[in-house]
Formats: sequence, C-alpha cells, structure tokens
Amino acid sequence: MQLPEQPVAGQPAVHPADNPLAQAVNEAITKELAKTYHRDNTPVPLIGTAPPVAQPGQPPMSQWAIDASGVLKAVSVASLPIGGALWIVGQVDPLTLGIILGSPAAVALAVARLVAKVKDANQAAPQPIANHFHGTVHHDTHTVTSTTRGVIANTRNTTPN
Repeated sequence: MQLPEQPVAGQPAVHPADNPLAQAVNEAITKELAKTYHRDNTPVPLIGTAPPVAQPGQPPMSQWAIDASGVLKAVSVASLPIGGALWIVGQVDPLTLGIILGSPAAVALAVARLVAKVKDANQAAPQPIANHFHGTVHHDTHTVTSTTRGVIANTRNTTPN
C-alpha cells in the first residue's frame, strides 16, 4: 500500500519523498509483495489442452438423461414417507401404532359407507316420468281460479274465456 500522492482534504500535503517513515513503509510493502507476487505476461492461448471447467447449474446431458433424473428425484421424494413410516414402526408401542394405522382405515370405511348410502338413496328416488304420446294431442291451457267465502263454504270456480 502506498501513501496517496494527492493531498487528502483537511490533511497537510505530505509526499513520501519528504517523510522517511513513509519511505520505509513503502519499501517494506514492496519487499513483501515481491516475495508473493508474480505476474505472467504471456498471452493466453485461444484453444488449450486444459480440461473444461464445470459450470454452475445442471450439467450438460441428453434429454433422456434429464427426464430420467427428474423421475429419480420424484421417486426419491416419494420414498421419504415410507422411510418415515418404517422409523415410526420401530419407535412406538403396538397400541399407538394400531391407532395411527387404524385411523385412516376407519375413515376410509366410513366414507365408503357414506358413498354407498348416498348411492342407494339416489337409486331409491322416484324416477322422472316421461310421457310419450303418439298421434294428435290437444293441450288445454285454461286457468281456473277458485274463491271460497262465507260461514258456510260456497266455492265458485270461474274459467276466463
């Protein structure tokens, strides 16, 4: 590290040639750097014998290898629950294990019974009636209104014309 050649704001202008301490520091730094510093000025060849350097990211491979690695990753992730289940089997007592493994089965049976009941209820519902007529059909669209009045009921039906 060399002292600055230009004065720093707020500091008096000191040149290394004027200060013997600064000269000694610069010489010591230069000697230390000379021991560990080497600069190679030979031009770098465009094509060399050095092996290629691995780049960050996914290594270059064929499309089939990329697809297969994706499948292998998915299978490895899918194996985690199996390994966890095997670990649990070795860690818990049989009653707890029965409760853990029996609960999903009980829920599945309950859901199956519910689906069966809904299916039976749907089949027991009355089927819609579909009338099929062959020949001439007359469809009457008259509206009949009815009124009932009085202590003794007297119903009169009227048909508008």
